[in-house]
Amino acid sequence: MKNEELVRMANQISQFFEPYPEAEAIAGTAGHIKNFWDPRMKKQLFAMLDAGETDGLLPLAQKAAEQLKQQGVSQ
Repeated sequence: MKNEELVRMANQISQFFEPYPEAEAIAGTAGHIKNFWDPRMKKQLFAMLDAGETDGLLPLAQKAAEQLKQQGVSQ
């Protein structure tokens, strides 16, 4: 999958949770990615973070992805 597609999908999720308080929005976005994304998609998203390839990723989506990565979520 192209990085741009993952960015678009992560951003859509974060935009849904945007009206919530920040901590809830990050948790909601992270929870959705954790529960519904294929492990390969999560691995690719984390590789993008490692490479600094976060152009276009909304701050909320990036924070959620970083939280998942720190938690060691891969499956």
